[in-house]
Amino acid sequence: MIWPFRRKSKKRMARIVIDEPITSSTRISVIKALKQVEDREFPALILRIDSPGGTVGDSQEIYSAIKRLKEKGCKVIASFGNISASGGVYISVASDKIVANPGTITGSIGVIIRGNNLSELLNKIGIKFETVKSGIYKDILSPDKPLSDEGRELLQGLIDESYRQFTEAVAEGRNLPVEDVRKFADGRIFTGTQARELGLVDEIGDEYVARDLAAEMVKIDPKIQPVTFGKKKKKILGLIPGSKIIQNIFFEVNSSNKILWLYKP
Repeated sequence: MIWPFRRKSKKRMARIVIDEPITSSTRISVIKALKQVEDREFPALILRIDSPGGTVGDSQEIYSAIKRLKEKGCKVIASFGNISASGGVYISVASDKIVANPGTITGSIGVIIRGNNLSELLNKIGIKFETVKSGIYKDILSPDKPLSDEGRELLQGLIDESYRQFTEAVAEGRNLPVEDVRKFADGRIFTGTQARELGLVDEIGDEYVARDLAAEMVKIDPKIQPVTFGKKKKKILGLIPGSKIIQNIFFEVNSSNKILWLYKP
């Protein structure tokens, strides 16, 4: 049953913040928030991104959800904070406009997959894995053995296909020839100013510039504060000194052997 008195917000803009690596929990939170924005019929959304990117599938699902929201008539303006790289760029190109600070770190358009070769260490301490498998590649990137040439070739094929998807999405979203995108899509990073020169960014400025741009696009008062959706409750871990380091370790463990759109210096 559709609630007949659903509150609508046609005179205000919405706001969603992505300020962490893009993982499954990020996807769940952001897609839920996008649905709330759609249900409330906000005319514009500020997508505040401060993320180095993350997992490919989660980035793609957020990207698709943004495009669906746009199809409902909502204008989406991405606003870059300190960093919006790799998967953060992918998400942003689904928006109508992109605003970045002059010193924002962005770019890092590319794909990476990492595994851990612990075979020498395991041999030294006398640990040996016993594996029964259905095919020669079933245990690819297993930590108890080095990556074979055949396995590396197979993984390179996955990386190349993911890279094609990434560059074509950037080319479509930014209205650029894909050949031009590939000239700078080699993993390098840019400042916001450099990104604008390349066509990855529309305007230089902070979030308030993005809000003014959104207000102008949909003809609403820019002085009215946006409604923020998708706020995450603070976890106990976040109150512990050094919690960011712990969170980064968890991400490293969870993202091992996954294809990533991630800037990781």
